[in-house]
Amino acid sequence: MLGLATWLRLRAERDAARLALTFENSTFTYAALQSEIEGFASFLATQNVVRGDRVAYLGMNDSSFVVALFATARLGAVFVPLNFRSAGPELAFVIDDCGASALIGEESFLGILDGIETNPDLKVRISLGEFGWDGWTVYDTKRKYPEGSEVAVEPDSPGIILYTSGTTGQPKGVVLTHRNLFTNNVNWMLSVNYHRDNTALTSAPLFHSGGLCVMLLPLLMAGGHVVLHRQFDPDRTLHDVARYQVTTLFLVPTMMLYLTQAPLFADADMSSIEFVVAGAAPVPERLLQIFGERGIAVSQCWGLTETSTGATFLSPEWALDKLGSCGTPGMLNEVKLIRFDGAPLEESNVAGELCVRGGIVTPGYWNRADATAEAQLPGGWFRTGDVAYRDKDGFYFICDRLKDMVITGGENVYPAEVESVIFDHPDVADVAVIGAPDEEWGERVVAVVVPRQGATIELEALREFVAARLARYKLPRELRLVPDLPRNTTGKVMKQSLRVRRL
Repeated sequence: MLGLATWLRLRAERDAARLALTFENSTFTYAALQSEIEGFASFLATQNVVRGDRVAYLGMNDSSFVVALFATARLGAVFVPLNFRSAGPELAFVIDDCGASALIGEESFLGILDGIETNPDLKVRISLGEFGWDGWTVYDTKRKYPEGSEVAVEPDSPGIILYTSGTTGQPKGVVLTHRNLFTNNVNWMLSVNYHRDNTALTSAPLFHSGGLCVMLLPLLMAGGHVVLHRQFDPDRTLHDVARYQVTTLFLVPTMMLYLTQAPLFADADMSSIEFVVAGAAPVPERLLQIFGERGIAVSQCWGLTETSTGATFLSPEWALDKLGSCGTPGMLNEVKLIRFDGAPLEESNVAGELCVRGGIVTPGYWNRADATAEAQLPGGWFRTGDVAYRDKDGFYFICDRLKDMVITGGENVYPAEVESVIFDHPDVADVAVIGAPDEEWGERVVAVVVPRQGATIELEALREFVAARLARYKLPRELRLVPDLPRNTTGKVMKQSLRVRRL
């Protein structure tokens, strides 16, 4: 029952005629989606994909991605989505690291995949296009393949392996079990009230936990209707909100900003939207106000790939009173803080490392016993590497990543706190705060700023603005002006990139 393929099949049996998935003008009922899944699973079985095999998939958001995911699970195999923005060597590493026995590729990606030398365990390469390349097997959607039964899986066996971005070394494969995914789905339903009458629109990349686990999987399990976009487009988002009477959206703050800047935003019909689910970073106050003026609530969350996404949730009613908070723990997981030396931390408003425990937490990294042991604590706790504090009311506030913390003159500076203040400057369009080596202070605080169009910003004026709200040791000692900030697929700023290159 906890298996990916099982719960979707049960939902299809219960709600066969209800709408399940829409992608590029094609809409599938739950029965039709299940039929597609069973057909592709039968095809994979003819290609000798069996229980425990890893099936790698390279493609953009598409209904085929969803079908391949559940078809793989139906055979008891493990789905490994690949980052479509990766270069050939990066893809080769992941395919080899997970020991994939099957590789599925969209036709547009076959060129880069065809040039990859992979491990000898790779038994088959499958093309989702109409034309086959040498060495690639084409999936013929019109052909009838021998039907096979659903393979029973152990709840704690791997269902998906999601690879981290690898900004500080080779990416690690995060194992998410069937139990992890099932628990995460229920956690989301209980925390944001997903239900069968929701129509949800998402365009976040499905190879990432944010795109896959925040909305797609929980909504399908709840029996709702998911409108899937190939990629984020503000105008198309606004158009489809009205067309499909979307009740909820998944957006990172950057997407929210772009949506408000779209020419269609002012006159768009957004009356059907009940709430936006926002993640990756705290939502700035002015965006909360803009969406609030349209009657749209914003529900925020925090989590990692290693926690199947949602570990804390901030309900819309607390968005302004607890501005910047990531909320309180989910119903099905626990959260605690430890000091940087590993000792327990019980005091309010004191920063420490955030740890998570519960059915949403990964059992570990694929073939990385060392990294798994480093992240785990006795009692089933997982060290997230995020710095946070808890206020007197029990709400958690993320300060930063441990690796992003700036230590200047012996004082800890959390970039997210400084960024929040600088972001309120009227001439700042975007900002990232990093540390740079400093002979006097050890590290100095550096503000990397994207100015608003036509604006001019100087360091001393910026320091004066920040000084009204923060201690002087937190003020930037260096200002770098850039046209934009490098971001990954979830909208998070790639600070390692900013540190490596002098801008």
